[in-house]
Amino acid sequence: MPVPADPTVLHPMPGQPRVVLLKPLVTSPLIEVGEYSYYDDPDDPTAFETRNVLYHYGPEKLVIGRFCALGTGVRFLMNGANHRMDGPSTFPFPTMGGSWADHFDLLTGLPNRGDTVVGNDVWFGHGTTILPGVRIGHGAIIGSGSVVTRDVPDYGIVGGNPARLLRTRYDEKDVARLLAVAWWDWPAEHITAHVRTIMSGSVDELEAAAPGA
Repeated sequence: MPVPADPTVLHPMPGQPRVVLLKPLVTSPLIEVGEYSYYDDPDDPTAFETRNVLYHYGPEKLVIGRFCALGTGVRFLMNGANHRMDGPSTFPFPTMGGSWADHFDLLTGLPNRGDTVVGNDVWFGHGTTILPGVRIGHGAIIGSGSVVTRDVPDYGIVGGNPARLLRTRYDEKDVARLLAVAWWDWPAEHITAHVRTIMSGSVDELEAAAPGA
């Protein structure tokens, strides 16, 4: 009987320490990652929480779905990166200590766009940057070097700085069908039996392969 890949192994690719599965790696309660989502970095992929998730002082979360592929240098900027912009200076004086800390109230009420949420089966190209509070739909593709400042629709392909929608991978009707099938929620054994259809089949074939179809 075919055996699914193990989602608990930190380095899933033998001989390739540059690739890590994120679910068994992350420890922060503010980061949630689904099974099989991975990060690839020739330097130190195990430092993902500190090098790739920046200004994460809380309380907002970074949520990444299952089966996402994150290329080298993907960066998630969190809400802690925000500064005041309604006065002459944007410098965060109270964070520097001393008597400046008496003015910490000046840092309350900064813009907060909430959680950053990534759907399932999203591919991030090399060196992409995701701004706070962005929501990226299922099956999306983020082009290399993109700076994503706004939400990305399901199965959308975006690129540029700021990233704009280049096209969608499927028409509206087929996107709805793909979301209904939600292959990423299938049992691992069922996914294993239908890997070829998931990777290269048509929407019709994927629907036919769904559990209970």
